[in-house]
Amino acid sequence: MIRLAALLALCLWPLTVWAETDDPATAARAAAKALEEAAISLSKADSARDRVKALTQTLKAYEDGLEAMRDGLRRVSLREARLTQDLQAREAEVAQLLGVLQSIAAAPAPVAMIHPQGPTGTARAGMLVADVTPALNAKAQTLRTKLEEVQTLRTLQESAANTLRSGLDGVQKARAELSQALADRTDLPKRFTEDPVKTAILISSTETLEGFASGLYDITEDEVAGSLPDISDRMGTLPMPVQGRVLLRSGETDAAGIARPGVVLATRPRALVTSPTAATVRYLGPLLDYGNVMILEPQAGLLFVLAGLDAVYGQAGQVLPAGSPVGLMGGQDAGPGTILSQAGDGAGTQASETLYIEVRQDNQAVDPALWFKMQKDE
Repeated sequence: MIRLAALLALCLWPLTVWAETDDPATAARAAAKALEEAAISLSKADSARDRVKALTQTLKAYEDGLEAMRDGLRRVSLREARLTQDLQAREAEVAQLLGVLQSIAAAPAPVAMIHPQGPTGTARAGMLVADVTPALNAKAQTLRTKLEEVQTLRTLQESAANTLRSGLDGVQKARAELSQALADRTDLPKRFTEDPVKTAILISSTETLEGFASGLYDITEDEVAGSLPDISDRMGTLPMPVQGRVLLRSGETDAAGIARPGVVLATRPRALVTSPTAATVRYLGPLLDYGNVMILEPQAGLLFVLAGLDAVYGQAGQVLPAGSPVGLMGGQDAGPGTILSQAGDGAGTQASETLYIEVRQDNQAVDPALWFKMQKDE
C-alpha cells in the first residue's frame, strides 16, 4: 500500500510546459551554418564582377550570423538554466520517481501483485497499477527528455567558442578586404569636385550642422547639372543605414537634456553603415562634435546626415549605388569568451555604439521617420 500511495502521489506531479515557439538548439545550429556560408561567400568574393558589392553582402552575412549566434547562445543559456533550475527544484520527487521505478523493476511480478486482502485486493491493486504505470512511464520519459536536452545545450555552448572565433576572424578579414576594394574602386561617376580650401573654410566658420549643410553647395567645382531620380514615392520605406535599435527619436532629449531633430541608433561595435538609397556624397570627414560624418544627397534638396562613425568610405562628389558601404562604427568586437559570458548571464547584444541620423529637406530638419522604415519595437 505504501508503494501504491507513492505511485499515486507521483501521478499528481505537475509537468512543466515549455511554450517557446523556436527551439534554442535549432536556432544556434542555424546561426553556425550561417557563419559557415558567410565564410564560403568570402572565398568567392575575389572572383565576383562587383567585388565591393560581393564583400558588402559577405560582411552583412557575417554580421547577421554573429548576431544570430549571440542571440542563439543567449536563448540556449536561458533554456539550459531554466531546465536545470526546474530539475534541481524537483530533486526529491525525481529521486522518489527513480526509486519507485527501480523497486518495480527489481521485484518479481507475482510478489509485486500480492495483496494482504486476498485475491480481491490483489485484483484491485493490479488495476490501479495498470492505470498508474502509463503515467509513470510518461513522467520518466519527460525526465529523460529534459536531461538529454540539458546535455545537448551544454555541448552546444562548449562548441560555440570555435564557431565564434572563426566568425570573428572572418568578419575582420571581410572588413579589411572591403576597405581595400573601396580604395581601389574607380568605376563610380562623380557629380562634382570638392574644393578642399573652401571646405576647410566652411568647417572652421561653421558652428552648427544647419550652417554647414547650408554652405555645402558653395564648396563644389564643375558640378554636373541635374540630380538623381526623385525618391519621394519611397518616403517611409527606406532601410535604416545600420542594424540597431532606436535610443532617441526626433525631438526627444538625451541625458544632458539636449533635444535634436534626428534619431539616435544603438549599434554593435564595428557595424557596417551603408547608403539607404543611391546618393551623391556631399561631405565625409570630421565635423564639429559629431565625430566622423557622412552627408548623402539622394535627390536635390534632400540630405541624409550620418554622424558618429569611426571610419568613412568614398570621396566627395561620388555617386553611390544603393546599399554601398559608407563607413564603420567604432568600438571593438567582443571576443568569444566575452560573448559566451554575456550569453551565460542572459545578456543580449552589446550595442555600445551610437549613430546619429538627421534628415534635412529644403534646408530644414525633418523627422527621419518620414523617410526611414522604423520598427515599432526599435
